[in-house]
Amino acid sequence: MEENIILKPIGIIHSKFEDIKSMPIQPTGDNADKGKIEIFHEYAEGLKDLEEFSHIIVIYHFHKVEKTELTVKPFLDDKVHGVFATRTPVRPNHIGLSVVEVEKICDKNIFVKNIDILDGTPVIDVKPLVPGFDIPKSDIKIGWLTGNIKNVSTRLSDNRFE
Repeated sequence: MEENIILKPIGIIHSKFEDIKSMPIQPTGDNADKGKIEIFHEYAEGLKDLEEFSHIIVIYHFHKVEKTELTVKPFLDDKVHGVFATRTPVRPNHIGLSVVEVEKICDKNIFVKNIDILDGTPVIDVKPLVPGFDIPKSDIKIGWLTGNIKNVSTRLSDNRFE
């Protein structure tokens, strides 16, 4: 069953990251920064009550990624892994997600901390982070990242996925 899915952006990311090479590889990286998610006017009503949440999940389109790979060498390992066992942007549908902290919401803008997203990135959706829903177990395994996760804070992106 193969059918096309058409998604319409609901907003746009504003961040200091103007090129891929200067970005942190995850929102927990040392270089992650403050940013703004501008929700388009026709969707602004959907922000009602979001200020009651401290963190949100931002789902976005990797709009600068032009290739797709099914196996990749990720930033935190020297071994090749399947794309679905990584968080690489060269996925079949070029969809990314980040958890960011909400500082405030003004009009149609969500001001956030710990953003790791390229400036101008189209936003597909925003959802509140609810630990009881999103992390239902405490015995989570993180596979090949177990020995490598300690390096995430100091790693920056490069051009390997352009």
